[in-house]
Amino acid sequence: MARAAADALPAPGKIAGDENFPVASWLLSKDKRPAVMAFYRFARQADDVADSPDLDRGRKLTHLDAFERGLAGLSGEPAALALHAALDGNSRLLAHAAALLQAFRRDVLCDTCHSWGDLMAYCACSAAPVGRFLLDLHGEETHLHSMADKLCEALQVLNHLQDCGDDYTKLGRVYLPADWMAASGLAPAQLAGRDGGTGLRHVMDLMLDRVEMLLDGAETLPGHLRDRRLALETAVVIDVAHRLTALLRLHDPLAGRVALSPLSYGLAVANGIVRGLWPRA
Repeated sequence: MARAAADALPAPGKIAGDENFPVASWLLSKDKRPAVMAFYRFARQADDVADSPDLDRGRKLTHLDAFERGLAGLSGEPAALALHAALDGNSRLLAHAAALLQAFRRDVLCDTCHSWGDLMAYCACSAAPVGRFLLDLHGEETHLHSMADKLCEALQVLNHLQDCGDDYTKLGRVYLPADWMAASGLAPAQLAGRDGGTGLRHVMDLMLDRVEMLLDGAETLPGHLRDRRLALETAVVIDVAHRLTALLRLHDPLAGRVALSPLSYGLAVANGIVRGLWPRA
């Protein structure tokens, strides 16, 4: 699912209350929040269509086409029309929303990521457009897109690891690389259990190694951002991502939800703000 991208705003998704990362946080400028929230609602509602148990494949694709038409501001899904209005028809910003629809269409048509490369190709549509949207909304330099891509991709992978059990049991999807699962002796059906064992642990560690590499590539992004509020928000999200990565190193997501405690989240916010105020560019 492209849920993590939406839920990672403003940095990769879930319903409010299950989210790891802030949405339209108070750290962002008040004048930017309506556009961010409109983008979030668009992404969440389109994702809900792709995940709906009540719609067949054809109807899901038809609904997603209506979301794309709505981005043109003529007709279509209300959430897409609202986003078009919130962005004053800005084609560059709307293109990022359209890119998300490619991920939702893939969710409808495909239920497996065959390799890490395949997962990263998915994240290029499901996660990267969110970071690019935020950078462009704030007038940041386009050369920063690659760092934002890495952050959003890391967030998406973390979300997939947290939700690997529910993704399989509720949606029939597996976002863990199939080749790594096979090499580790991890069968998809094991994701329906309460203990992934050594097979899941090995696959998770491989994925978390790469998450850490992605976060390393995004580490200095706050120091390059001109908008200080966006820089603060980004620094907080990076800190949250590091803490969640460490938690997932220790815990099996099939045994229970792996998430930061309120205290840990508060420390991440405080540490992120400090890092955002004195960033390393």
